[in-house]
Amino acid sequence: MILPEVTREKKVDVLIVGAGAAGIRTAIALHHYNISCLLVSKREFGDAHTIMASGGINAALGSLDPEDNWAIHAADTLREGHFINDPKIVEHVCKYAPEAVKELDNWGCPFNKTETNSINQRFFGAQSFRRTCFVGDRTGKAILDALVDKAKSLNIPCEDGIYIFQILKEKGRVVGALGLDKKHKEFIRFKSSCVVLAAGGYASIYERSSSRPDENLGDTIHLSYQAGAKLMDMEMVQFHPTGMTAPESYIGRLVTEAVRGEGGYLFNSLGDRFMKEYSPEKMELDARDEVARAIAKEIEKGNGTAGDGVYLDITHKDAEFIKKRLPKMYNRFMELGSDIAKEAIEVAPTCHYSMGGAEVDLQSGATNVPGLFAVGEAISGMHGANRLGGNSLIETLVLGNTFGQRIAETLDFLENEGPSAGSEQNRNEYLQTLKGCEEPLALVQKTKKIMWKHAGIIRKETFLRKGLEEIQELKEEWNACSKPIEKLSFDKIWQNLDLRNVLLSAELVLKTALYRRESRGAHYREDFPKTEENWKKNILVSKGEKGQFQLETKSQGPVSPEVEKALQRNYSLSYHQLE
Repeated sequence: MILPEVTREKKVDVLIVGAGAAGIRTAIALHHYNISCLLVSKREFGDAHTIMASGGINAALGSLDPEDNWAIHAADTLREGHFINDPKIVEHVCKYAPEAVKELDNWGCPFNKTETNSINQRFFGAQSFRRTCFVGDRTGKAILDALVDKAKSLNIPCEDGIYIFQILKEKGRVVGALGLDKKHKEFIRFKSSCVVLAAGGYASIYERSSSRPDENLGDTIHLSYQAGAKLMDMEMVQFHPTGMTAPESYIGRLVTEAVRGEGGYLFNSLGDRFMKEYSPEKMELDARDEVARAIAKEIEKGNGTAGDGVYLDITHKDAEFIKKRLPKMYNRFMELGSDIAKEAIEVAPTCHYSMGGAEVDLQSGATNVPGLFAVGEAISGMHGANRLGGNSLIETLVLGNTFGQRIAETLDFLENEGPSAGSEQNRNEYLQTLKGCEEPLALVQKTKKIMWKHAGIIRKETFLRKGLEEIQELKEEWNACSKPIEKLSFDKIWQNLDLRNVLLSAELVLKTALYRRESRGAHYREDFPKTEENWKKNILVSKGEKGQFQLETKSQGPVSPEVEKALQRNYSLSYHQLE
């Protein structure tokens, strides 16, 4: 039996929730200002979701295409985001991307190099030039390793096995957070002058996902929303075109875009290279939403494989080229008994990335809640309606560095010394209101199935409304079987918190998807298939005074003259370069 009370507390200037690329880069920036910060992570330090990003990181270095520049990178990003990105965030990230990648190179990240020792770059979907820097097809792992090594060299602390589940506030300002310590099986209270959310997104609320089952379940969404922060673009969820279809334990696992970036073709079960029909100019390297929908339509037509997928074929490339440029993919499939240098592999769309998250100020990463900041996949603004492949890693580095500097320069630590002594009783009273059921994982799986069925690649009102009904039924089922947490094992408490996050994230996606009556980027409404000019705006959702979902919209500002010029030039990939 676990008593629902705080048994340990820790004080720190800045608490960073999440120890992936975004959180670590923020911590490194803070360290240079001699500010005490603490990274906390549910996983072991060095095993964040960042390692799942395989294909590369974008920066307009011009290693292979000298005409590329940051403004064209920004134009590609805005176009891919269907112009509801925050132009200021986009331009800032693209402008400082080369500097961030070169910094990583200096820190020992082993980027593939050209014969002249420049950082090599490859094509990625919907990009005008070769600007995706890479370490074979294990780029995320290599970047995270470099960041972890740098953080350790600076003695930046990280506590792993910590599940932050509640932001603490007093007088409207953040004063810390409550967490579960899995290793010691106790509740812990962190007193801090601010909290930075860097614990990923909510892509794993879908049945098929490229995330591992226990990550990207909407932790930062629940923390932001319950603290009073505004969330933006929650309906925008990216489905990657190529996830694995077998074996069962690998379903949804990402087959990196680098396979297509290095020249892979897509075929249906009839042997047709079907992207000629959907995107004759960009073919397999069109935007992720376009390719994913094309695959879904081929399957719907009856042209799919036995595993409800299509074929991805790179056998026309030399085997040594494949082993060198795609070693992770080559080795994975060899271990499963398939040689991708000799046979095509079966793939199907999988949920890959959530574009929605907290609305933040570019100058600092601040939300509308004093003392609450966010970075990485926990925020919205950079990607708009669809993320450009290779942009997630660079966003974490540039904004992590920028936000860390701004927090350090502007935070008034004297204003907040943590929760008052008299608030301890209130914290424990909050813990005593927590409840849960004995089989939370079963309800999590039901939620994931609902989202895949009713809010997937192709959406319409009847699907979305049915999804909301079924989510409400699950919430009622959960409430009916719940009991006080002191009657649950520690693992069950952890799992019920996951369920809480998943249900809220699912409901927010469904409600905002229903509200947006058009198709834009990753959000495709079969009943509203056109992209409407009057919907070139963001949907924001927040918690109303009476606990209700509160929806509003806003429009983004203008782009800079440099980016407008790049947009007018309309650069685009010449696919024949890969043939």
